[in-house]
Amino acid sequence: MMKQNRQTSFLFGENVPYIEALYESYLADANSVSAEWQRYFSLLRAVPAVDGSDKADVGHHAVIDKFAAMARRGHPAPPGGATAFARKQVAVQSLVTAYRMVGARQANLDPLRWSPPQPVAELSPAYYGLDERDMGTAFSAADTSFTEAGSLTLKQLTAALHDTYCGTMAAEFMYLADSAQRQWWQMRLESARGRPALGTEQRLRLFERLTAAEGLEKYLHTRYTGQKRFSLEGGEALIVLLDQMIQHGGAHGIRSMVLGMAHRGRLNVLVNTLGKPPRELFDEFEGRTAHRLPAGDVKYHKGYSGSAMTEHGAMELVLAFNPSHLEIVNPVVQGMARARAEQLGGLEQGVVLPVEIHGDVAISGQGIVMETMNLSYTKGHSTGGTVHIVVNNQIGFTTSAPNETRSSFHCTDIAKLIEAPVLHVNGDDPEAVAAAARLALEYRATFGRSVVIDLVCFRRHGHQEQDTPGITQPLMYRSIAGHPGARSIYAQKLEAAGLLTAQQVTDYEIAYRDRLALQGEASDAAASEAIAHAAGELTAPAVTGTGIGTGTGTTGDAGRNNLSAPGLEQLSAIAHQLATVPEGHALHPLVAKVIAARREMADGARPLDWGMGEHLAFATLLAQGVGVRLSGQDCERGTFSHRHAVLNNQQRTARGEGKYTPLHHVAAEQGAFIVNNSILSEAAVLAFEYGYSSMRDDTLVIWEAQFGDFANGAQVVIDNFIAAAETKWGQQNGVTMFLPHGQEGQGPEHASARLERYLQLCAQDNIQVCQPTLPAQLYHLLHRQMSAAHRRPLVVMTPKSLLRHPEAVSTLEELADGRFREVLPDSGAGGAAADAAITRAIVCSGKVYFDLVEYRRAHGLRDVAILRLEQLYPFPAAALATQLARYDNLRELVWCQEEARNQGAWKAIAEDLRAVLPPAARLRDSCRPASASTAPGHMSLHVEQQARLVANAFTAPEAA
Repeated sequence: MMKQNRQTSFLFGENVPYIEALYESYLADANSVSAEWQRYFSLLRAVPAVDGSDKADVGHHAVIDKFAAMARRGHPAPPGGATAFARKQVAVQSLVTAYRMVGARQANLDPLRWSPPQPVAELSPAYYGLDERDMGTAFSAADTSFTEAGSLTLKQLTAALHDTYCGTMAAEFMYLADSAQRQWWQMRLESARGRPALGTEQRLRLFERLTAAEGLEKYLHTRYTGQKRFSLEGGEALIVLLDQMIQHGGAHGIRSMVLGMAHRGRLNVLVNTLGKPPRELFDEFEGRTAHRLPAGDVKYHKGYSGSAMTEHGAMELVLAFNPSHLEIVNPVVQGMARARAEQLGGLEQGVVLPVEIHGDVAISGQGIVMETMNLSYTKGHSTGGTVHIVVNNQIGFTTSAPNETRSSFHCTDIAKLIEAPVLHVNGDDPEAVAAAARLALEYRATFGRSVVIDLVCFRRHGHQEQDTPGITQPLMYRSIAGHPGARSIYAQKLEAAGLLTAQQVTDYEIAYRDRLALQGEASDAAASEAIAHAAGELTAPAVTGTGIGTGTGTTGDAGRNNLSAPGLEQLSAIAHQLATVPEGHALHPLVAKVIAARREMADGARPLDWGMGEHLAFATLLAQGVGVRLSGQDCERGTFSHRHAVLNNQQRTARGEGKYTPLHHVAAEQGAFIVNNSILSEAAVLAFEYGYSSMRDDTLVIWEAQFGDFANGAQVVIDNFIAAAETKWGQQNGVTMFLPHGQEGQGPEHASARLERYLQLCAQDNIQVCQPTLPAQLYHLLHRQMSAAHRRPLVVMTPKSLLRHPEAVSTLEELADGRFREVLPDSGAGGAAADAAITRAIVCSGKVYFDLVEYRRAHGLRDVAILRLEQLYPFPAAALATQLARYDNLRELVWCQEEARNQGAWKAIAEDLRAVLPPAARLRDSCRPASASTAPGHMSLHVEQQARLVANAFTAPEAA
């Protein structure tokens, strides 16, 4: 047994070489190791070495074996049994370390107690060779904060460790790399500061919040029997936790809290935390709000914004709207929080607190959680630390935890990815919940880092109120049936302490129910508002609130950017500024050529390429005070090396040095330009930018995919937020997506941004889908995006090979005098005679236009017009009809696309094309054959197919 202990103890086995190396460093310089190791090694230094030197060996077995060797050599044994005591002191230190590391595994966390925690061997003194005879011995406790006396008996120390790390609140923090953070947690948890005594008023507030949480659920259960609401019953302590974070957040400078959560408990949070009037909730149950929006959404997906009053002033509260995709709202919340912090000028001060409320199965099972956590401390996406709350029901739908839901011990182990400490807390102990809230806020304020609170509770009614959970979890639900509820347990505790009487406990419940009933009697919105005021404060924190308070921007449509069109002189001046590099800033030869070319473009000596047109779009917006935020993988340089928004000094000496961004130097007073090389993620980063854009209608927010194909990984964000948020929730958003698109023989995953998917989502004027082919078109499109009164997401199919195509260019004059044209007319000579000769018109979009023009030029064809559809949705029917009306002798209209017939735009716009078809003309397509893949995998096959579809566009069907 002793041998096994030595092999598995924290200070034995594979750890020995590491500890010995630490000890060597300690001997050379005591300050080179943490204070914790200094104290440990000082104990070993008190024991003489075997060879008589002042060097002590490391490890339990080394100490023991050392004195055995001394005895064999005839050295006298140390007086007073120093050998045995030193051995036991080190064993005690191992016991302390074990409690800090794995004490949570034996903590009293489960309110049901139907599956008690298994004993953890490392938490037994016997594991380290300590027995009952040692319990009365005083050992050094200098490495703990339990006492100022310096020592405790083993019995006292073990009791203190158990109370601290195995009670109704337990902590995990020993994996933190920063020793200062570890010591912070040790001091807070092991001293009275971690669990300060609560006064009567504070304890009664906790009880009032439990009463409100339970009262709402009981009222809804009675009034709307059988209707889905995804009850919070069993997890009512969540309302206590949020209330404590609001009340204590103000002391840490928090001015705004942005929350995201799935459906479990949302209705309770809306009413009891955000302050949504219950009458509005009742109207939703009764179907009175069904026609307020084109589609609307179920009540447990809706968001809200309100305000809470704290001792330190008002705090904004925002609950983000969220579909039934569980954790997908997390990065949206992060983006909203980042944007709001920038608006309040306190990004570094942590004035905005993001709060993510997870499910126990979802946090460990949904990949978006990892992606979002990976954003936590990155340059362009950090938010000063997030409080993650896990409503741990210990079950997922009908799936038992943990053996069926995860491979880790705790559902929160994903937090170790970002070294976030975890506080596990029993939902039946509201005072422990309150302590966890305070500790989390203090840690976040001190270190600017995220923290996780694992609220262990249960789910009383199954997945939803129509469920019969006993079918799949009979033992668990037998325990749940006998559980009195957290409010009842806490009431008994307060009664025993003489703080409440049984009648007062009942009075709390009756008072809350009566206020809900009064709200329930209101018949219209005006009466609802009047009754809300007459009834007094229904919920403790909330004082104001609005239903559509998230995602509408900060100024509304009336405050949209009033942009002017920069003249030619101003454009030229800005272009020269963009091509100016500080003296001594050494550029890479390839980048130097790009900048030199931009100087020629500024001089008018050569036309503008795509990169310069894009830069001028950004710069002219910045010069008028509009912000520009660009995020995506490798977007500083651009996947295809066309952008070079950040110029790197090739002679820089350290990371982060030697970077110059011309767009930071457009004007003396300009909007902020932010460009971020994002993590290798699509879903989290796009969702972040969507959330950011929802709070900033004064900023052009762009997410760029490395290849448009990769946006597939963000389809949940596109479907549920970008395409549907306005029709479901009334939320406007102006996020812009750059999706590189085009068939160039690079294979199936580098060809198509899946244009058809975006067009399939188009309805009710919800988004814009465009495929510009000229730099001037992109320039005007981005200006239009930031000046339109009604904000809508913009999807741009951006080019790849056209970035350097000699004919995909524009002039400064076209930027100064033009506008975005939804349809570009034929670029031929034109005139009445030329128009009369046209019998066939080819309509296309994107890169294929230039292939068609080359074919027409090579074959000398004069009876074919080629039109570019630069905007695919909203479909520009009037503009296209005007162009087609020029051709009196038109007999055939051909839609030509590079994509396969079952992909691309053809099937989505075929009916729109028929609607503008001249009476004498017929409609046909020229596409690649229908395909399960987006593109061929071999260049030779691509070239063959491309040549065929281009030729077919010019060939009569009979000839084809």
